[in-house]
Amino acid sequence: MNDYIQVDFQQQPLNEIELDILDALLCDIGFESFVQNDKGVSAFIKHEHYNSEKISEVVDSYPFTCKFDWKSNFIEGKDWNEQWEKNFFKPMVIANKCVIHSSFHTDYPKMQYDVVIDPKMAFGTGHHSTTNLIVTELLSMNLDNQKILDMGTGTGILSIISVMHGAANAVGVEIDEAAFLNALENIELNDVKKHITIIRGDASCLDNYEDCEFDIVLANINKNVILSDINHYARMLKKDGIMLLSGFYIEEVSMIKQAGIANSLEYLFVKEDNKWAMVCLKKN
Repeated sequence: MNDYIQVDFQQQPLNEIELDILDALLCDIGFESFVQNDKGVSAFIKHEHYNSEKISEVVDSYPFTCKFDWKSNFIEGKDWNEQWEKNFFKPMVIANKCVIHSSFHTDYPKMQYDVVIDPKMAFGTGHHSTTNLIVTELLSMNLDNQKILDMGTGTGILSIISVMHGAANAVGVEIDEAAFLNALENIELNDVKKHITIIRGDASCLDNYEDCEFDIVLANINKNVILSDINHYARMLKKDGIMLLSGFYIEEVSMIKQAGIANSLEYLFVKEDNKWAMVCLKKN
């Protein structure tokens, strides 16, 4: 079981743009999850990756209007579910069609799609703008009998919702061991195991799927990984297939767009939520 460090950053007065910038900078030094609150943001990193000097460099190097005060707290792996239940993960409704909750929740609305996610620190509960953007778009699409490739699957939430919404099957790829195991647990919780395959690895593992093409490719990771691996995603996509990409800011869309064009992907549109972006591409 992974141990984590929770680092609470406080800024007065709060500046939402700067909170998002801080999230991105912390992501670059290994932080995995972020929960904003009325005082700032709580960020989470595996214990073995925690480095207080790097955090100080991040906070001191960027010209924030107000400096952040921060303190850290050790979270033993076995206590993570309790911490998440008490402080962070609340049931969430997306597009008035889908409710996302954990197995410990009892008070949540009834929706067309009932998704159970026990996150255990893996990214992807639907609360972050990037996950929300992709889920909303998926629920607006006709996924009947579609084959889905879900890169950086995290909790498996995008694969699970895709199958619930009509996809024939989904392949989720996840490099992190804890997230990989968590995705396996979540597909069991939602009784979709026969329709979803979870693979541990990065984009290089797609070499084992040379003869397989997907109707839709999803990647909710981050800008650097997407720019590095978009050629692999494009290779796995059928002609006229759709690619939904998120995990980056609206200011970074032009880079994603150009990378798509370089890989025979037509730029269709972008959607935004809290300055986070989701780009839709189509293979020509």
